[in-house]
Amino acid sequence: AFFPIYLQLIAQVRQEPLVYADETPWKEKKTIPWLWVFTGATTTVFVIGKREQAVALSVLTEEFVGWLMSDGLTLYRIFPNRLRCLAHLIRKAQGLYESTTGEAREFGLIALATLTSVFSYLKGSHTLEQVQQWLAVFRECCELTKQLAVHDATRALAGEFLNDWDAIWRVVEHPELPATNNEGERTLRHWVIARLLSHGTRTPEGSLAVAILASIIETCRKREVDPWLYVAQVIAARRRGGEPLPVPGVALLDTS
Repeated sequence: AFFPIYLQLIAQVRQEPLVYADETPWKEKKTIPWLWVFTGATTTVFVIGKREQAVALSVLTEEFVGWLMSDGLTLYRIFPNRLRCLAHLIRKAQGLYESTTGEAREFGLIALATLTSVFSYLKGSHTLEQVQQWLAVFRECCELTKQLAVHDATRALAGEFLNDWDAIWRVVEHPELPATNNEGERTLRHWVIARLLSHGTRTPEGSLAVAILASIIETCRKREVDPWLYVAQVIAARRRGGEPLPVPGVALLDTS
């Protein structure tokens, strides 16, 4: 009943100017696929599948031109307008700062100071010129740390900053964009709880049903539509042989 609507939602999320993407392990009998979410201002799509690039492309495609907020998963690098969640990086930097290794503590402190300064800038406490100067110094620090650090995690985080430099600091040039992936994480939260209570699914068909219904329910919530009333209306219409009713709030897109 809902699969045609699910395809419409996939087409609609591709048109969102800003999409938050996140993923978490799912349980499907003896396998551990991943529950993915792609959510924008008016549309949310869930997918259960492998943790690989093909899944992201099956939803957004290579033609996606909007902003994409994500964590540090490298497969998202195929999208040109990518944003990195600064909160994830703060947690990693904090972990280094709490280390007993001297070079880890030092680099963690510098990274935390830089990230904190960027958040202050986004709140209007610093100028763009100040932040650009600090970032230039921090980049030199990352390059030296990547080359010279003995501590593996310290060297890895410095490399991560360098590899994702544009995505991490793009928010400096575009302060109107989000600095964290909180929206994506919040959208996953209910379904993580559902996984814990239900222990997941047992078949690919069951996983698809969960992804479809989760997409319908969360999209209804975003559009301030009663999800249960809408679900009942769709099922009633389909039982009468009628066409599926699109989720109200966004014009129906051509999915052919």
